[in-house]
Amino acid sequence: VKPMTPRCTVPKAVPVGKTASLHCHENEGYPKSTYSWYRNSEPLSPDTKSNAKFQNSSYTLNPATGTLVFHAVHKGDTGRYSCIATNDAGFAKCEEQEMEV
Repeated sequence: VKPMTPRCTVPKAVPVGKTASLHCHENEGYPKSTYSWYRNSEPLSPDTKSNAKFQNSSYTLNPATGTLVFHAVHKGDTGRYSCIATNDAGFAKCEEQEMEV
């Protein structure tokens, strides 16, 4: 069963240095969906250590739960965030939401 449009929760504004939690979830898809996050239409790597582009970012992304947590946000984390839920039957994307730091 193709995933339905996931419900995304993105904080509107977060003070520099604070923690920000972004959530993405849908429960129609079967098999269970995995989640990927995008900032300004660019995919966020689930593995920040191995990807040079994301080494300055302090976030953890859990593809199984759809949770994206910034441990200490900085100005560079400002942007439009969206999430895609994917399974064998297809994918669905939530609307982009702005997060300002």
